Amino acid sequence: QVQLVESGGGLVQPGGSLRLSCAASGSIRSIVSMGWYRQAPGKEREFVATISNGDNTNITDSVKGRFTISRDTAKNTAYLQMNSLKPEDTAVYYCYAHDYGYFPNNFWGQGTQVTVSS
Repeated sequence: QVQLVESGGGLVQPGGSLRLSCAASGSIRSIVSMGWYRQAPGKEREFVATISNGDNTNITDSVKGRFTISRDTAKNTAYLQMNSLKPEDTAVYYCYAHDYGYFPNNFWGQGTQVTVSS
């Protein structure tokens, strides 16, 4: 089993920044990618960003240029740096990890609330 612990959410004013962390622990076998989805009230879950074990990244267009994803492989931790935050970024952010040593291979964090408001 892989456990993911998220941190870094909170309340921030428009234009501000937050940094989310997602730390994997437990019986890690072969994590090949990590990333985040988010879900705003009344909306479907939305892909945000992912980073692979080759440090290749993919970021959704709505946040591209404002968000950056990175990872520390040795620490099994991913980071989502969120700059120039907008009210529409308000959501619960869920981190995930794909560990291909398991079936099913998708693991999820508990979610962290990000609120952008003045």
